[in-house]
Amino acid sequence: MTIRILLLSLIIVLPFYSFAQSLPVDSLKGYEVAGKIWPTSYGRNWEEANVGDYSLPDPLLDKTGQKITSSKSWEGSRRNEIMQDFSELMYGHTPEFNFKQNAEIVSVRKDALDGLATRTIINLRFFEDPSAPTIQLMLYLPNAAKEPVPVVMKMNWYGNSSLEKDPSIPHSTKWMRPIAEKGVVDNRVTEATRGINAYRFPNLKELMKRGYGLATFYYGDVEPDHIDGWKDGIRGYVMRTSGKSQLKPNEWGALGAWAWGMSRSLDYLQTVAAVDSDRVALIGHSRHGKAVLWAGAQDQRFAVVIANDSGEGGAALARRNFGENIAYSIGHASWRYCEQFRNYIDKADELPFDQHMLLSMIAPRPLYVASATDDLLADPKGEFLSTVHAGPVYELYGLKGLGTNEMPLPDTSIGNEIRYHIRSGDHDLTQFDWKQYLQFLDFRFNN
Repeated sequence: MTIRILLLSLIIVLPFYSFAQSLPVDSLKGYEVAGKIWPTSYGRNWEEANVGDYSLPDPLLDKTGQKITSSKSWEGSRRNEIMQDFSELMYGHTPEFNFKQNAEIVSVRKDALDGLATRTIINLRFFEDPSAPTIQLMLYLPNAAKEPVPVVMKMNWYGNSSLEKDPSIPHSTKWMRPIAEKGVVDNRVTEATRGINAYRFPNLKELMKRGYGLATFYYGDVEPDHIDGWKDGIRGYVMRTSGKSQLKPNEWGALGAWAWGMSRSLDYLQTVAAVDSDRVALIGHSRHGKAVLWAGAQDQRFAVVIANDSGEGGAALARRNFGENIAYSIGHASWRYCEQFRNYIDKADELPFDQHMLLSMIAPRPLYVASATDDLLADPKGEFLSTVHAGPVYELYGLKGLGTNEMPLPDTSIGNEIRYHIRSGDHDLTQFDWKQYLQFLDFRFNN
């Protein structure tokens, strides 16, 4: 009887134990408190009927209750208020620290892509310490160009060798997310990974013929994307070398670190004579899309910002509580945000901002946001509405936003200085998306 009771208990308890084990548990990760398993609010809402009523904060109403009516007032006060709020409560402040960027050319291939491009691989170093994080930037520039060219900057998922089959591109030695079908074994790339990520980039030969350069680096060069990745990334290095034992609750998360890496890559592009550094477009998909929006908001040198399927923490409105909510974002990947963001689990309406205000900080620069019909986790409607509500800030500059409150039909691009489409299909970055983005860039850059 005792054995039967024990077996019955195991049958009942084990599923719950397995579920609990499947939820991420935070390590100390430099914060003041140990982590915990996030409870029932980790669940998500998939029904539009359950969204409920919500009220969005007005990006044009400052903290004193004054209405912002000019671009001068926006830039002089309100934009700074919003930036401070996002830094304090969500993405974290990027700390000030001394570094000296040094570019070391690893290789140059002048006949890349069947002679269409010169491909340069550069190690960007920031400290003399050889153990410090290094970004390995890969830059393609069209050989036919007669003048400096615009550049598309996009982080990659599996190292630079994942863009091409070319065996001369070195594999990354950094930690990778364990995805066997991508050729990642024991959290490291293998020869099977070579060229595996090309489908999420434009056709490189066509891009060169079109007159664009491409800059890319593995986002894990800045910080590996896992719970203890901060230890091997820029956040951990800066913390240790500044004599601190932990990060403050309002200091940068991984999204802030990746944004920092994009800005440092732009620093380098500004030194390359063949690059028109005033025409650098930033694009990112999924969590990279979140980082791209934060980078574009902080660093106004980026001329165009494009966020593809960025979801919660990116373009989607948090107050809709649809698909990926704050609880899911924290439970799934708490390290991407500052610790303060945890205070708003199930309390999105208490935030002094929503994501339309992040988009507003891109103004007056061109902005493109895109969704996918089957990507419910990213809340396509929430992404669309966010672009709608960013429009009034663009209007301060005499620019047009989307020009409509009606969500477009699938596979139809709409808008003006802010542009939007919802592609048929799932969470991905496809050649259809790239076609829209490059047309947008052609027009904005007069390329």
